[in-house]
Amino acid sequence: MTRWSPQPAPDEPDGLILFDGVCVFCSRWVRWVIDHDPDGRFRFLPIQSERGRALAARFGIDPETPQTNAVVLNGRIHFKSDAALTVLGALPGMGVFRGLKLVPRLLRNPVYDLIAGNRYALFGRTDACMIPSPDDRERFL
Repeated sequence: MTRWSPQPAPDEPDGLILFDGVCVFCSRWVRWVIDHDPDGRFRFLPIQSERGRALAARFGIDPETPQTNAVVLNGRIHFKSDAALTVLGALPGMGVFRGLKLVPRLLRNPVYDLIAGNRYALFGRTDACMIPSPDDRERFL
């Protein structure tokens, strides 16, 4: 098992997405998930929050320079491309993305790392975490 392989996380809420709250790309990803998750399955936790920092540290993510987002689904936490594909595969009409998990992590994660490593330069960074709309506030921990 590699450092970024899915790990047991039975004590974490199902559907929890840990994300970089100051990353414009990551915040857009959260907005996109909200817009495509009509059942409200997913909840969101910025890594910059106290609880987010604790969860990140627990699973070996540096909260100062996060190298991955993460999602807890069915009692397991997923990282990097696994996290993105797990979320996509759980959303209505996005099941086609489940098949991409057949591509070895060894090939998928370098693409993820290229985007993640350049996300601030490509998409920008804010000084503070995104502020959810009043309608979406209950989905943020």
